[in-house]
Amino acid sequence: MAEFQNSLEEALAKTEAEADTACRAATTALRSLKKFRAAAQVGNLRDLQKALETAEQSIADLKRQFTTAKAGWNFDEETYLSTGAFVSEVLATAKHAGVHIHERDDRLYCYPSLIRVLSNDRAVVIDKTRERRLRPSVLVQHLQELQNKPVRFKSEAFLESIHDAYETAVKTRGKERHDTGALVPLVEIYNLLTMLPGQTKEYSRQEFARDLYLLDQSGVATVRGGATASFHAARGNEAASKIIPIVTKTGQAKAYYGISFSQE
Repeated sequence: MAEFQNSLEEALAKTEAEADTACRAATTALRSLKKFRAAAQVGNLRDLQKALETAEQSIADLKRQFTTAKAGWNFDEETYLSTGAFVSEVLATAKHAGVHIHERDDRLYCYPSLIRVLSNDRAVVIDKTRERRLRPSVLVQHLQELQNKPVRFKSEAFLESIHDAYETAVKTRGKERHDTGALVPLVEIYNLLTMLPGQTKEYSRQEFARDLYLLDQSGVATVRGGATASFHAARGNEAASKIIPIVTKTGQAKAYYGISFSQE
């Protein structure tokens, strides 16, 4: 991953400080303008000229402070976001804060959220929500807050959809509907769930992997018809394209391969 000479966190902190100075100058300018207005309202001719000069000076100070702040923001956003430097800084910030964030493929995984960087849009997508607060410390804090919330995941509904796809896969093998215990690769289940055009964009393979892990962690394993699911881990001799990898909540690598349903 490419290195970037500047830190976004440092650049934003510098600009924030300069903007804060400009805000103080604006407060002073507003105060002096109010004095100028008050003198005009009551016809205080002795103070009017002095208030005018003071207001003029404070407005000039504000302009100088704003010009400094504007010139100070010369960060190369496009290069920073497109080269992976942003991801590197977010990972380093998360590590320092004790927040587990891991990179896999083109996603960041912060249990239970998946994060995708949209460099052209100057944003990230957290699951399905677009987020424009890109300051690394702010983003990491937000992800930590999401992580601390109870996981909202409809395990039962997801398991039922997997079971429906599983039965379809079993039928294509020439087996009867009631035949149980057949092992079906989870990649095949995913392909069945995303058969319609554009569905793979709406529901990525990474999201499917995350949902499998959430289902596995939920302990929900039995569908309404009574069949019980069993996950089968990758044994090491399967093709990489058949593996569904995931990073667990504690940062460990885990690989799913297949699923089977059996009737009690």
